[in-house]
Amino acid sequence: MNAGILSHALILLGAAHGCNKMLTIMNPYTVYLGERDPQEVIATTAKKLRQYADVFGSRRLGQAPAPGKWSAREILCHLADCEIVFAYRLRQTLAEDHHVIQPFDQDKWATSYAAYDGVAALAVFSSVRQWNILFIKSVPPETMAKHVMHPERGEMTFKELVETMAGHDLNHLGQMERIAARLA
Repeated sequence: MNAGILSHALILLGAAHGCNKMLTIMNPYTVYLGERDPQEVIATTAKKLRQYADVFGSRRLGQAPAPGKWSAREILCHLADCEIVFAYRLRQTLAEDHHVIQPFDQDKWATSYAAYDGVAALAVFSSVRQWNILFIKSVPPETMAKHVMHPERGEMTFKELVETMAGHDLNHLGQMERIAARLA
């Protein structure tokens, strides 16, 4: 199930039961993660993305699966942007007490994706991801519980940020798989 659809369904469910407060979804990407180890997921994503990029080739990388849907190249651009964002969020969570995450509008960021190359986006993602993995591995276990505030999702921990990265990866890997099946 799409994390956005799940979030909206929970909000509507709350409204149907007389809840006037907006429900806060801590991590909508846990739907994708399940029982998987988030650090194992994030460690394998770059390789899987590289395999998809090879399957698509440069010509098909930019083909959208349907009108209004992101192409594999645009997904790679989004993942590169998000990895940069995660790098900052992870480090700020540990550097500051009571850090408040700055959300961003992915659709506004995506307006520039036509200017980007998918192979370059994958290189950025892979490089920053490796840097983030090394950072995450350096964090002592007790520090994984450090809190951070997300204005849209409420209070989270460093560990939940890592889980969000992994669930986000799995969501977009699923999209890549569906695009590959359509273009086959």
